[in-house]
Amino acid sequence: MDELSLGFAVLLGVLGLVAGVINTLAGGGSNLTIPALMISGMPPDVANATNRVGVMMQSVAGIKGFHDHGRLPTHDLKGILVPTLLGGLLGGAVASYAPVHILKPALLLTMLAMAGLMLIKPSLVAPEPGTPTKQVSGTPGAWTALFAAGFYGGFVQAGVGFVLIAALAGTLRYDLVATNALKIVCTFAFTFVALAIFIVNDQVAWVPGLILAAGSTVGAMLAVKVSIKVAPKTLKWFLFVMTLVAVAAALLR
Repeated sequence: MDELSLGFAVLLGVLGLVAGVINTLAGGGSNLTIPALMISGMPPDVANATNRVGVMMQSVAGIKGFHDHGRLPTHDLKGILVPTLLGGLLGGAVASYAPVHILKPALLLTMLAMAGLMLIKPSLVAPEPGTPTKQVSGTPGAWTALFAAGFYGGFVQAGVGFVLIAALAGTLRYDLVATNALKIVCTFAFTFVALAIFIVNDQVAWVPGLILAAGSTVGAMLAVKVSIKVAPKTLKWFLFVMTLVAVAAALLR
C-alpha cells in the first residue's frame, strides 16, 4: 500500500491502542492489528513484519511502566531471556520464508488448554499470592517452554502472550502481575531480533507501522497502571475472557 487514508490511519491508531492494552494485560492484540493491515492490501508477510513495530514500542513502554512501579522481577532474567531470544531468532528467520499459518493449530491448542486449566485448576496458570517462584535452571520443561514461546513469537506474534503466560506462570509460578511484566520483556527480546530480520529483508511498511506504534505505546502505558491496581481475581478473569476471544478470532481468520 502506497498511501493511507485519514480514516484508516485513525483506525490503525485506535486498534494499536486497544492492542497495547490487550497485549499488556493478557495477549492476542495482534489478532486485531494483523488482519487490519492485511485488509489494507498488505501481503501476510509484510503485515506480520509491520505489526512488530507496534509490538516493539508497546514492549518498551510496558517494561518502563512495570520497572517504575517496582513490579519487574529481575533475579532470573538471564535464564528467562536466553531461550526466548534463541527461539525468537530462529522463528524470525523462518517467518521470512514460510507461510504464517503453519503454527496456527499449535496456538489454538495452547489457548484452549489454558482456558480449560483456568476453569478446572486456575492455580496452574494464575498462582495464588505468595506462591514461591522457581528458576529456569532448576525447573524441568521451563527452558523448552520459553524457547517454544520465543520461536512462536518470532514467527508470527499473534497470541504469543498466552504461550508466555503458560511458561512464566505455569512452570515458574510467577503471579499474573509479575508474569505480565516478564512477558513484555520476553516479547521485546524476540521482537527485537525478528524485526531486525524483517528490516534487513525490507518487509516493513513504516508509515502504518509507526501509527500502530503510537497507539500501542499509549495502550501499554494505560494497561500497566490497570495491572498494578486491579485485583488479581479480576485480572485472572480478564485473561480467561481474552483467551476465549483470541481462540474465536484465530478460528475465524
